[in-house]
Amino acid sequence: MAEHYDLIIRGGRAVLPWGEAEADLGARNGRIVSLSVPAGATAETVLDARGLAVLPGLIDAHVHFREPGNDSVETIATGTKAAALGGLAAVFDMPNTSPPIVDSDTLAWKRRHIEGRAFVDIGLYVGATKANIESLALLEVEPGVCAIKVFAGSSTGDLLVEDDASLERVMRSGFRRVAYHSEDEYRLRERAPLFKLGDPHLRHAEWRDVETAFLGTRRLMALARRTGRRAHILHVSTAEELAYLRDLRDIATVEVLVNHLTQVAPEVYETLGGFGVMNPPIRDRRHYEAAWAAVADGTVDVVASDHAPHPKEAKLKLWPQCPAGLTGVQTIVPVMLDHVNAGRLTLPRLADLMCAGPARVYGVVGKGRIAAGYDADFTLVDMKAERTITNDWIVSPCGWTPFDGVRVRGWPVATVVRGKVVMREGELIGEPSGRLVRFGDTLRRAAEAA
Repeated sequence: MAEHYDLIIRGGRAVLPWGEAEADLGARNGRIVSLSVPAGATAETVLDARGLAVLPGLIDAHVHFREPGNDSVETIATGTKAAALGGLAAVFDMPNTSPPIVDSDTLAWKRRHIEGRAFVDIGLYVGATKANIESLALLEVEPGVCAIKVFAGSSTGDLLVEDDASLERVMRSGFRRVAYHSEDEYRLRERAPLFKLGDPHLRHAEWRDVETAFLGTRRLMALARRTGRRAHILHVSTAEELAYLRDLRDIATVEVLVNHLTQVAPEVYETLGGFGVMNPPIRDRRHYEAAWAAVADGTVDVVASDHAPHPKEAKLKLWPQCPAGLTGVQTIVPVMLDHVNAGRLTLPRLADLMCAGPARVYGVVGKGRIAAGYDADFTLVDMKAERTITNDWIVSPCGWTPFDGVRVRGWPVATVVRGKVVMREGELIGEPSGRLVRFGDTLRRAAEAA
């Protein structure tokens, strides 16, 4: 009797943990069960992957879906739809919403809200505040929580934790790796009077200069070393930080954004204006080249988008009134595939940076590789396909991308989440069935408490 599967992916070149290989993949009950499906096997769904590369389901570990609070810009539904169309199987959503996700009640609301709305799986950050520090050790092990997020600079209200005493208290509350926005808030405030409304957009990178980022990272790492608390430095943007963090691998991991690997100042500000403004800013070619060198030597653990949409009319305002933040969840995979085709990295390295890397840094259970027993998450890509990214492809309500008009080679053609095809040839399939991502520390603590 022929073996039967829920899903078979035949004929693709799979990116496995031990290398690339032709493989026929089989899944049952949402998990991978075979990397060598027999010729006569049957399945409810069969994907013909001949001529395609089959990656483990890619993860964008840094997105801002703006819900609750601003569903005219982005929602869980629209953000995960964009993720699926862009080839992502999971995303990790940030807590700076309105209200922010900073306690058990807001976290429980968000978990409930995901049900029936998400097209891909989701992990949730919890924001640290000066008022919730004593609760962080419990919040970080609630279901679906990927990490505590600390805004040490570039935030407002309760989510700003800028002073060393409070940062140290955060580090002493809990045990999981903490994710940081690392800019020095005191330097930002000190330098703000040097700039005026209507200055060129390039001044954004001058205000939030290299020392603002590097000083923030040095302060955080001194505290991390003192407390022994592991740190994940988000959107590292300077050559100085990358060289510094390379020698702190026992306690620090590193995220770099696709924008810092793709766009360069001053050109980005001259051509895009406010649509090139983000925090930390896009910098000059020296930092771009340092970012790619850090990808090549293994310093970088994660590449993400920091998808942070704003209304188009807001981005058209004069600097510095135009808000910082760019869309990216739908475009990160095509842009990174284009970098693969350009020879800047390999497909296995891309899978490491956007799948195994996030799984390793955040302690993800069941995702991160194509191997028996893991979630049947796959990103199928056509490395020969050429497309032009356009604003009208973007499904986020804001309707724009900083990569509008960019021609890329390499395109996601199918997204599979736990054995279910959710996108194929640019079309969403079925109803949203995304779930919370599982994290090992969370499961362990739950078992200990039972």
